[in-house]
Amino acid sequence: MEMIPVSSSDIRAIGYDAATATLRVDFISGGIYEYFDVPESVHANFLRAASYGEFLNDFIRYNYRYQRIG
Repeated sequence: MEMIPVSSSDIRAIGYDAATATLRVDFISGGIYEYFDVPESVHANFLRAASYGEFLNDFIRYNYRYQRIG
């Protein structure tokens, strides 16, 4: 999965696998999480967000099943 570096105080990089609708978020703190069944439109909006952390909290974290992978 290609990870796109972002400028954020909490998030290092964001990746997305369209084939499985899996969103991956690499946090500066060291955790890596995968979120499942995330529509491609949500991923696209995430990349365009003014604040990645706020978008994650408002639209992703509590709306999609996830697991820590690293």
